[in-house]
Amino acid sequence: MTDTLNRRSFLSKGVLAGAAATAGSTLAAPAIAGDLPTLRWRLTSGFPNNLDTIYGGAVVMAEALSAITDGKFQIQVFQAGELVPGPQALDAVKAQTVEIAHTCGYYFTGKDPTFAIGSTIPFGMNARQQNAWLYHGGGNELYNAFLADYGLVGIPGGATGAQMGGWFREEIKGVDDLKGVKMRIAGIAGQVMAKLGVVPQQLPGGDIYPALERGTIDAAEWVGPYDDERLGFYQIAPYYYYPAYWEGGLTIHFYVNKEQYEALPDTYKAALDTACKAANLNMQALYDVKNTKAIRELVAKGVKLRPMPRDIMDAAYKAAFDLYAEYGEKHPAWAKIYPEWKKFRDESFQWFRVAEYGYDSYNYAAQASGK
Repeated sequence: MTDTLNRRSFLSKGVLAGAAATAGSTLAAPAIAGDLPTLRWRLTSGFPNNLDTIYGGAVVMAEALSAITDGKFQIQVFQAGELVPGPQALDAVKAQTVEIAHTCGYYFTGKDPTFAIGSTIPFGMNARQQNAWLYHGGGNELYNAFLADYGLVGIPGGATGAQMGGWFREEIKGVDDLKGVKMRIAGIAGQVMAKLGVVPQQLPGGDIYPALERGTIDAAEWVGPYDDERLGFYQIAPYYYYPAYWEGGLTIHFYVNKEQYEALPDTYKAALDTACKAANLNMQALYDVKNTKAIRELVAKGVKLRPMPRDIMDAAYKAAFDLYAEYGEKHPAWAKIYPEWKKFRDESFQWFRVAEYGYDSYNYAAQASGK
């Protein structure tokens, strides 16, 4: 584990102070000092530890949980592949090989596309809207009803904000330029891109650079400027597109074994929930700081920043919602959750267009004009 992931660096940012405040009287000292068990869980991450921000979300949660419970409930974090490969993380939780995983639901759409709707789907909500839906709009209750069939409980525990549309070796001027492009892109986004002529490839983060270097793939998306710069994609594919229409507000979840979760004392459930909220808030804030610096560094290195062409966005929008209709006919869980998700999304968009969009669009235009 890198030095940036040690206890001091995270706790010095005030994460634990915020977590304790959120916990409130439920986690008062007398409750923790009571006759509660000492627990040692293991967590498998879906990410390598050199991606310190996204992997670090699990570390933030584990550190907060230990501090809140005075060390009585501890979780040891393992990077992807250290215990089990990333694609096997949920199976490992279900089988109780580990008690908990930290990963993205859309990695598991091969089981059921409904796994993705709890994390993010193309042309979905932004980060604030996603949190609103999950925490207070009924989203996580619907998602957990679906996860119960897999022996899992999902708790939001990380956010990236809107991601970037990826790195391309050649300039993409329209839909026709996507035909035959081999692109690393995961989950439902890959299925949408396939309808536009792309050949999607699902690769873990550590395998993307070698695949680009060898020419096995022509393009790749990962997260955003900070992580992408660390992975070195700009050295091979100079065109950097925005935004990722497929990840407007990704939520990473902690997936807990349902039996193990239900056996927890209520105090530990509250502590775990609070620690996960700390990780969720902290990750988004870190990315917002780190991406601001990294995008400037990438442009200074000669990266060609480009908006995703409008005809690609329009074609992808139609393809995405056609695909959602297909899912509704084939997957009962999707048919149950999607209408509620869509209703919340549409109503939230109507509200955000009033104050948030009005405020943001004026400010960004004014700043860009030099005022």
